[in-house]
Order: sequence, then structure tokens, then C-alpha cells
Amino acid sequence: MKILIAEDDAVSRLVLVSRLKKLGHEVHPAEHGKDAWYTYLRVRPRLVITDWMMPEMDGLELCRKIRAEHRHHYAYIIMLTALSGKERFLEGMNAGADDFVTKPIEPLELQARLTVAERILNLQTEIHQLEGLLPICMYCKRIRDDGDHWHELETYVGERTDMEFAETLCPECRAEEAVQAQLRTGRS
Repeated sequence: MKILIAEDDAVSRLVLVSRLKKLGHEVHPAEHGKDAWYTYLRVRPRLVITDWMMPEMDGLELCRKIRAEHRHHYAYIIMLTALSGKERFLEGMNAGADDFVTKPIEPLELQARLTVAERILNLQTEIHQLEGLLPICMYCKRIRDDGDHWHELETYVGERTDMEFAETLCPECRAEEAVQAQLRTGRS
């Protein structure tokens, strides 16, 4: 899984990157919040692990920017903090964090949080795919959305998934198209 690490403490960042790589993840480290934001836009990670307090942009602001972007695929955000208190957790959740890990990070706790994140992200992907299954016209193959508007199949699915459509015809439709083309040329 692609993971973005936003941690201004160099030692903590290196330890975290090393642990995550040993678990088989593709890790993209950032030294501060602004660097993390640009890395996020470039890399499009599924998981973001961010420190709360960082220079140039703190973890709360990074969370808010990520949530304001409204991408098709959800990014799970784990906030790292040495701060305590339930008010702090609520503040982080309101900014868009999904989970918290208190510093210093325990390796087994981190692994457990990553397992939860992967489960949630997999469920999000399944939901996203299922949302694309809507009523389809038997004749023109347009899809009706929940607002009772009809859309071309390729446009609707393409906007909501990572699918790309190639312009192809099955053998039966190719034969029918050839017959229709001959009829059109015969009329001219």
C-alpha cells in the first residue's frame, strides 16, 4: 500500500519509514506539512500518517486539505501525537483524522492500526464499486443515478471508478454494424 509519512523529526521519520518498508509498504516520507501536501497530490497515497505538530503546516491543516479535496478514493489518516486528552482527539477527528497513535510508537500497535486501515480502505473500495451498479436501460445502456438522471455508461462508470473503456464491438454487434453500414450506403 502507498503510505505518506509526514514527520518533522528526522529520527522518528526514518524509524517509521524503515518499519513500514519491512511490512512491505511503498513509503513516501515528508519533512513537514507543506511538503506532505505536495507529496500527497503527486503520489495519491491510500494511507497518510501525519504528526500533529509540524512546521509550515501542522497535521490538522494537512487533514483538512486532504478532506477538502474530495477524491474518488478515500485516504485513511492516522494522526501521530504526543498530546493527550480527549478534546485533542475530537479536534483531530473534526479535522479529518481517522485514527490516532500516541508517541512513542509501539511497533505492534502500529501494525494493528495498519491492519484496521487496510480493512477499511478495502471496504471503501468495495462500496465505491457497488455504488456504480445502478439501473441500466436495456435499449440504450444508459445508467440512471439516484437523482433520476440518465448518463452514458462509459461516462458514468469512468467518473466513479478507475476503469477506462476501449472502443470495441463484440462479434455480433460488429456484424450488425456492418449490415447497417451496407444499408446506409445502399440508400445513398
